[in-house]
Amino acid sequence: MATPPFSPEALLAALGPVRQAPALWLGFSGGADSLALLHAVAVLRPQLPPLRALHIHHGLHLDADSWATRCAHVCAALDVSLHVERVALTTQGNIEQQARDARYAVFTRLLGAGEVMLLAHHRDDQVETLALRLLRGTGLRGLAGMPQRRPLGKGELFRPLLAYGRAELQHWLRERNLSWIEDPANNDQRFARSWLRHQGLPALSKQWPQAPVSLLRVAEHAAEANHLLDELAAEDLAAAQFVSDDPWLQPFPALALSAVQRLSPTRQRNLLRYWLLLKGCRLPDQRHLLALQEQLAAASDRQPHWQLPDARLQLARDSVWLLPVAGIPAGLDEPLPDQMNVHLAAGNGWLRQISEVGALPWVGDWQIRYRLGGEQLQLLGRPRKALKAVLQEADVPAWLRPALPLLYCDDQLVSVAGRWHSADYAARIDELDWQVSWRPA
Repeated sequence: MATPPFSPEALLAALGPVRQAPALWLGFSGGADSLALLHAVAVLRPQLPPLRALHIHHGLHLDADSWATRCAHVCAALDVSLHVERVALTTQGNIEQQARDARYAVFTRLLGAGEVMLLAHHRDDQVETLALRLLRGTGLRGLAGMPQRRPLGKGELFRPLLAYGRAELQHWLRERNLSWIEDPANNDQRFARSWLRHQGLPALSKQWPQAPVSLLRVAEHAAEANHLLDELAAEDLAAAQFVSDDPWLQPFPALALSAVQRLSPTRQRNLLRYWLLLKGCRLPDQRHLLALQEQLAAASDRQPHWQLPDARLQLARDSVWLLPVAGIPAGLDEPLPDQMNVHLAAGNGWLRQISEVGALPWVGDWQIRYRLGGEQLQLLGRPRKALKAVLQEADVPAWLRPALPLLYCDDQLVSVAGRWHSADYAARIDELDWQVSWRPA
């Protein structure tokens, strides 16, 4: 069925999947696409969730301040609340990628549970994206183009204009005497997307008029194939997903290495891509994915890690762990306060303590410290041994140990994060019913 011409009424139908969201955000640059979306959504406001606009101030152009002011005036005239967020970019590297990363970081931070970010990407944006990805040797997932809907932070992202072209949206604005901001970067052909828009795709369409339609058809085929691959990956993930019975490790997603190694190389890569996407990670390129796969195949007693753009994969305990990009932060020494809940200074987790006489079980100089090496611990009924040996016997992975809080009183090791208590203090701890536990970040 043909898509009806762009109008608020047609847009209302396109917004059907997100009309039950608790709130809508709208990315508003002031350009033609987002201006058309804002005006059409403003007309529909009585039939939609609460609406708020968001303008990202990149600071890349001399007119960036005036653009933000103009967006504020437009929103004020429509009685739409506007949040302006300034982001800082460097002058080195890929500015387009930096700006995109900064925008999406803001989206992720601002979206509340179930809320939806509306973006004004349209059909021509999709064609340009597909052409760029083809030229860069994208995989099948990239060939599917920009999805209309996907999870983002606590909420989701939604693109309601993918069925409409740039010219149609601009025509709709001109009919209503609405003017928009023209970012000079959109015409700067030093940028790959701008060159494609003004040179590459027009030349291609002149020789093959159906080229844009054909690219969109390829995206449909790729999306269908990706759906089938995701179904296969979901089956493999069900068999490979590892959940530790150790409460210190349960917060961290993991795959059982043996289950991954049993898969064919192609299915291994498919599983890794699917798993990383589920966890909100940007995918590594094919070269890095193949290098990672070789390391997994040759894994022995070593505990290597692989750095991804926004996460870290760590091999340990016959599992592949997904960790924050900088790993788990090592702890910083600090006094142990007389509080039930303590957020540790280095951001390496939380301590919770309860006793009959208050948070601290007895008076003394209480400190939270971390391993320096050489610490000794004698457990009740057992000989004294190195703390390192205790952790090895308990199979606590090396990547977690620097974050493990050690509780000292008057320079004596009393407890290892509440799991092991020194024999010298065990009786007093039981008598006072002191309970302490650590939850890693």
